[in-house]
Amino acid sequence: MLKVDLEGKLALVAGVSDDQGFGWAIAKALQKAGARIVIACWPPVMSILKKGLERGKYDTDLGDGTHLTFEKIYSLDAMYDKWEDVPEDIRTNRRYQDQGDFTISGLRDAIVRDFGEGQLNIVIHSLANGPEVQKPLMETSRAGYLAANSASTYSFVSMVSHLSPIMARGGSFLTLSYRAAECVIPGYGGGMSSAKAALEGDTRTLAFEAGRRYGHRVNAISAGPLASRAARAIGTIQRSITYSQLNSPLMKALTSEEVANTAAFLCSDLASAITGEIVHVDNGLNIMGVAISQLQEMEKNQSQAPAEEAPAQAE
Repeated sequence: MLKVDLEGKLALVAGVSDDQGFGWAIAKALQKAGARIVIACWPPVMSILKKGLERGKYDTDLGDGTHLTFEKIYSLDAMYDKWEDVPEDIRTNRRYQDQGDFTISGLRDAIVRDFGEGQLNIVIHSLANGPEVQKPLMETSRAGYLAANSASTYSFVSMVSHLSPIMARGGSFLTLSYRAAECVIPGYGGGMSSAKAALEGDTRTLAFEAGRRYGHRVNAISAGPLASRAARAIGTIQRSITYSQLNSPLMKALTSEEVANTAAFLCSDLASAITGEIVHVDNGLNIMGVAISQLQEMEKNQSQAPAEEAPAQAE
């Protein structure tokens, strides 16, 4: 039987803060396929995640009587590449204190310390943030625009740069994009559409560079809308979900498991020749050039309208 086999692989999933988003679902799918999981969490919510895990709030059955487990939970604020970059007010912030080195290079060093070099096989980048995401692009400040691109896009570049040298040769990087990279999604502002477009372009370039230098593969999943906690905060996610269900070829809601299963495949040897790809997991919505729900309404209205009289013929 042909199956996704990640037995013995060590996978880092960066961007897990609860059990609602794609990151958690991907961690679950990777472990079901045999991978060992470590996660990286944003420092301000680290204590909430750990308390939830201790209380069994996030218990996740893998379907065989076992539960999702993490070998390590690391702090990560992907806005910072090294400790010297961290402003003093962040270092002394009570939500960051006692978290250790939460930069990208700090994460790299912690993985080497805990597991050794050449042991990491898979890196999932499930990170995105736009402080002005609810603002139209024309009202977005320069600072907000740059922050969105730093947290959502450059963080992936930095992770590939810092983690590639310590990974086993032939590793797999995967990031998560969104269709706002390709078309207009009203309400998804603050420079986030630009960040996703840049992320997809960087995925291709990183695939070339990391492939030639380390033999690593770099891919992205462009996922359809999902009502995760972060997405609900934007305020327009339900509209996007409804639109997707009405207009996609499969006319159903997307599940995080469907995205996670694709991620597991892309990180496995079954996808050993796939790199630099943006794989759409959105029930086919990306192929549609017309909003079918609106088109059908227009056709209905036209069919109910009284027939126009033929113009009189000129004498």
